[in-house]
Amino acid sequence: MTRLSVNVNKVAHLRNTRHLNIPGVLRAARVSLDAGAGGITVHPRPDERHIRGQDVYDLAGMLKDEYPGVELNIEGNPFEGSYLTFVREVRPAQCTLVPDSPTAFTSDQGWQPQNDGPRLKPVIAELRSLGCRVSLFMDADSRAISEAVGLGADAIELYTEPYAAAFETSRRLSVLEEFQVAARVAQEAGFQINAGHDLNLENLGPLLEAIPAISEVSIGHALIAEAIFRGLGPTVQAYLRVIEDVRA
Repeated sequence: MTRLSVNVNKVAHLRNTRHLNIPGVLRAARVSLDAGAGGITVHPRPDERHIRGQDVYDLAGMLKDEYPGVELNIEGNPFEGSYLTFVREVRPAQCTLVPDSPTAFTSDQGWQPQNDGPRLKPVIAELRSLGCRVSLFMDADSRAISEAVGLGADAIELYTEPYAAAFETSRRLSVLEEFQVAARVAQEAGFQINAGHDLNLENLGPLLEAIPAISEVSIGHALIAEAIFRGLGPTVQAYLRVIEDVRA
């Protein structure tokens, strides 16, 4: 079964518009997990425009005490802000390394191992020594994925925005084929395959049908947006039904 990790960044973003701690990030995580989600994802950025440092520690403590075995996935750029401090102190199950700049609107590209590899390799070694599984955020670029072999990462997360953008266009099948080829290269290299960015209830199923090897999907924006109308628990369950229907 593909694991659904719910990204709660957008819950924190809404909370941060006031000083009332509403909606609560911990409450959102609890509702998601009680509805069947297999993990929680956060992406703390240096400007704390959504997830704050204290959220990272609070979520880690809550998961440890109330949901042992549930995975916390901390995304971020290891060369910016306090990312490595969070990971060293929290030791999440998974670290997803993302090459976004502090001013980036959202994550918008994958690593280029030919250029980034020398500085990534010692970071990956440290994170693995802390007991964290390490995933590299990657474009559906077979060459780049092949170049990532030897850096020591356990997994790659396919950056799926190009697939989502092409989903309602004539380019849908050709882009999906690019992702299939990239996933095949990753699988042959021994990487666990994750996926995330702009996945939703419509495009998730076809992606999983095309790439059965996907172990985890991290979904935030569309899931939280849909939850405004359905409620958070029912929305998580709707995503799980998509996953279950494909895997059945």
